[in-house]
Amino acid sequence: MKIAESRFMILEGIIVLIGLLTLNSAVYTVNEINQVVITELGKPIKTVKKPGLYIKKPFIQKANKFEDRLLEYEVTARRCVTKDKKYIFLDNYARWRIVDPLLFMKTVRNEAGAHARLDDIIYSIVREEVGKYNMTDTIRTSNREIISVELAWEEETKREIEKIEIGREKIMEVVTEKSDKITRQYGIKVIDVRIKRADLPKANTQAVFARMKAERNRISNRYLSEGEGEKAKILGKMEKELAQIRSEAYRRAQEIMGEADAKATAIYAQAYEEDPDFFNFSKTLETYRKTLPQKTLIVVPLNSKFFKYLIPEAVPEKEKS
Repeated sequence: MKIAESRFMILEGIIVLIGLLTLNSAVYTVNEINQVVITELGKPIKTVKKPGLYIKKPFIQKANKFEDRLLEYEVTARRCVTKDKKYIFLDNYARWRIVDPLLFMKTVRNEAGAHARLDDIIYSIVREEVGKYNMTDTIRTSNREIISVELAWEEETKREIEKIEIGREKIMEVVTEKSDKITRQYGIKVIDVRIKRADLPKANTQAVFARMKAERNRISNRYLSEGEGEKAKILGKMEKELAQIRSEAYRRAQEIMGEADAKATAIYAQAYEEDPDFFNFSKTLETYRKTLPQKTLIVVPLNSKFFKYLIPEAVPEKEKS
């Protein structure tokens, strides 16, 4: 009896397990970020994009999920040749979406297969379009004037800037449009193709760096020469103003000295009129101070008027009277 019950419980457990496996195989979900292709014995039969819970034939049908969001594709830098026969390495990326999962599954199977197809298609179109224009079109977007103090001062440099035909943005729009037309047969819509980075070969890069260095040096030398010119101009202006200040100061000093001499002369004349003898005495003493410093040897006659206040005998008889 116990053996029969044990066998019944095992059978019951097996039935429940089979039921769960059958239910799990029969139910699938679709959310907002994916889409499902139902295959029956490996053959695609329908596509489900609306989010929800769905039922399929268990064990016979299979739900294959694909992304419904924007996907990105990047490639390593590859060499392209421009119209002006210059080599450039372009590192581009693309944004794409699976718009027809059933066709996508039939043609490329999965995202890895899609990347392989996108790699061939996008690179060939990019190489074709880049080869139609000069290198500047691949680098620049428009002919707008470059805002730079150096270039604003360097008219010659401004004339050297090459004009572009359509620019990188227009080239990428054409690449995107052509790529999208081709990838539609794989259930893929190319949203956008862009150049992430553009590099020159090493030899060209060194030449460009040398040219940039020479250009910087030329601009630096111009700054220095203009600075020296401004310095000379400022110094010249300063010297001129200084000479004017000195001339004005000298003129004013002479005027003051003239006024002082006139006042001194008037005072001397007034003093002489009031007391001529005292005036002569005072002036003679002043002359002694100026002409007879210490240890000065002078040989003059004793009857000289110069010593009349030092040696009374030197005064002439007429002056004594």
